[in-house]
Amino acid sequence: MPGWMEVFGFVTGAACVGLLVRQNIWNWPLGIANNLTFMVLFYRTGLYADVGLQVFYIAISVYGWWHWLHGGRDHGALAASRVRPATALLLVGTVAVTTALLTFILRRYTNSTVPVLDSLITALSLVAQFMMTRKWVENWPVWILANCISVGLLIYKDLYVASLLYLVYQVLCVMGWKEWRAALRPNEAVA
Repeated sequence: MPGWMEVFGFVTGAACVGLLVRQNIWNWPLGIANNLTFMVLFYRTGLYADVGLQVFYIAISVYGWWHWLHGGRDHGALAASRVRPATALLLVGTVAVTTALLTFILRRYTNSTVPVLDSLITALSLVAQFMMTRKWVENWPVWILANCISVGLLIYKDLYVASLLYLVYQVLCVMGWKEWRAALRPNEAVA
């Protein structure tokens, strides 16, 4: 039977991503409430890299909230855009290095039973969240990959409501990818 924290995390997480799909600024404070909930839940189940990820999410949510309001042209609202190829390569490298580093730390200093997957999900999520703060459309496929891995890992850890949430995230991520692509300026439209 899921606990109230897992249910609250489900509701706030789904609402947060729903707001992100619509590029609504209120996703950031709702996301912070979700992060606090999952920080405690993941600690209790030994997903330590995911605990650290929630701390990062809180910090970057403050930045994202500000950047969406003031990071655009003339310090106005930020519009959706595409990531540059050189930046994309740097982000792929960041995922690889972060995964390796976190795997080493989890194997050496914790009792994690899933250090590689926990680390990979964390690395993908760090990069996707950073991309989200910049409103880069390509954040959505990165989230989709992280969520696919997360569903299996959460089922393995008996977090069934949380795994259902990540399935809901998948649907929302596909919707977000479609909507954000449509929101690109005409000269940046995807074929």
